[in-house]
Amino acid sequence: MNPHLVSEISIFVLAVFLGFEVIAKVPTILHTPLMSGSNAIHGVILVGAMAIMAGAHGPLEQALGFLAVVMATINVVGGYAVTDRMLEMFRSRTGPRRGAP
Repeated sequence: MNPHLVSEISIFVLAVFLGFEVIAKVPTILHTPLMSGSNAIHGVILVGAMAIMAGAHGPLEQALGFLAVVMATINVVGGYAVTDRMLEMFRSRTGPRRGAP
């Protein structure tokens, strides 16, 4: 097995554990701002997927790049939809109060 590949897989596994530990300790009140920030990160991932796809040479690379762009797009749109639904919970359901200007 390639030592460089083992190194990259090790870094990926450590990043997954670290991410899980960080997210698990976030208070409930901060979930909406955290989702908003993660949506911005997903936008950067989409741009990166498009940049990598632009440099693809073979049909397999192009297909994987296209799949990465589609999945990143779904992730961004879904993230904003979830954030919008979360923000709906904080909006007032009634109209303006009586006597308000």
